[in-house]
Amino acid sequence: MFADRAKIILISGKGGDGHVSFRREKYVPDGGPDGGDGGRGGDVILRVDEGMNTLIDYRHKRKFAAGNGQEGGKRNCRGKDGEDIVLRVPRGTLVKDAESGRVIVDMSGNCNEYKILSGGKGGLGNQHFATSTMQAPKYAQPGQPAKEAEVQLELKLIADVGLIGYPSVGKSTFLKSVTNARPEIADYHFTTLSPNLGVVDMGDGNSFVIADIPGLIEGAAEGNGLGHEFLRHIERNKLLIHVLDAASVEGRDPLADFDMINAELAKYGDDVASIPQIVAANKADIIPAEPEAIDVDEAGELIYAEHPMERIRKAMAEKGIPVFEVSAATGQGMQELIHYVYQRLQEMPKDTTIFASEYNPDTAMQFANEPFTVRYDAEENEYVLEGPRIEKMLGYTNLESERGFVFFQNFLKDTGILEQLEGLGIQDGDTVRMYGFSFEYYK
Repeated sequence: MFADRAKIILISGKGGDGHVSFRREKYVPDGGPDGGDGGRGGDVILRVDEGMNTLIDYRHKRKFAAGNGQEGGKRNCRGKDGEDIVLRVPRGTLVKDAESGRVIVDMSGNCNEYKILSGGKGGLGNQHFATSTMQAPKYAQPGQPAKEAEVQLELKLIADVGLIGYPSVGKSTFLKSVTNARPEIADYHFTTLSPNLGVVDMGDGNSFVIADIPGLIEGAAEGNGLGHEFLRHIERNKLLIHVLDAASVEGRDPLADFDMINAELAKYGDDVASIPQIVAANKADIIPAEPEAIDVDEAGELIYAEHPMERIRKAMAEKGIPVFEVSAATGQGMQELIHYVYQRLQEMPKDTTIFASEYNPDTAMQFANEPFTVRYDAEENEYVLEGPRIEKMLGYTNLESERGFVFFQNFLKDTGILEQLEGLGIQDGDTVRMYGFSFEYYK
């Protein structure tokens, strides 16, 4: 079973409480405080496992918790730290906040490990609270609480090229003919129920990865067929090979199929719709060599239909899309297409598409109880945001980047700061100041 989505709850370890105790030795009836510190709670860590290719491990278990830190002991004994919990995920897993959908981390590229939640710090034992006036403190510091986050895991396959097209146009046969993949092939819709990956070996150590994306039919972006489940896997592709049934074996118009699939890509998002495409006009080996007579003119001469390949080439030429006449079953034209694809890939950036972080649950929870103030400075005619919560968040956010500024805007909204600004009468174009950083407010 292929599983590419999972919603799970993560819980870091609670810090151990500090201990209250006093030295009790022979001839020292009133020894000083010797309560040890509590241990640190365990962290929640995500780690890429190159041997994994699905999220099936997270389908039947939803809650994952790190170990709690132990309480401190007598004689200055520090409590044992809680055990970290390491969750292994396939490369290409996108982790989002389940409630807001904001990206936490993309486990791709150079990101092989990520600490998503920190364990709570251990509390200090009573030995730390002794003073000249309080030599026998009977209290200790409690450990910091655990942090909890519900996250959505989404696997987005990392492939250079994606195969798209209507069911039964020959995508699986195409993949099998050019790679070492062995997908299930049969003469009915939705034979492919999960994305298949294969490596195209170009020789001399050169290769590229190609993925068969199943289930694209009309309404795929809304969840019809299997498209909604698998459209996300196209997002990292650099090129798309759009496979058409040039022979119209099932009676469908290949150009209508092309327009329908692209309409679904556009509905899903501009990033997907803008990926360059190459058309593989498949099943060319069974297109009749002679044109089909469809009518008779007034002079009694036969009127022939436009050859299917000429019709496809003419339509794609208007869109600037290259067309290759191929047969995945016989291998006709496949080498020419594959070499063209490889050359196109060499002209493109080598980096994998990485989704930037928009939210950090660890720091967001860290600041949750920090105070802040929102006020209007009449002398400077500015609205001022102050307080530890604002100052710390600024330290974790790059406001010079577009995504960083959007993230900070979301922070202002989520904390109710924007609502308070509006309550003070802020208008478009007014200035907001925060610790040396100023920006103009626009709703």
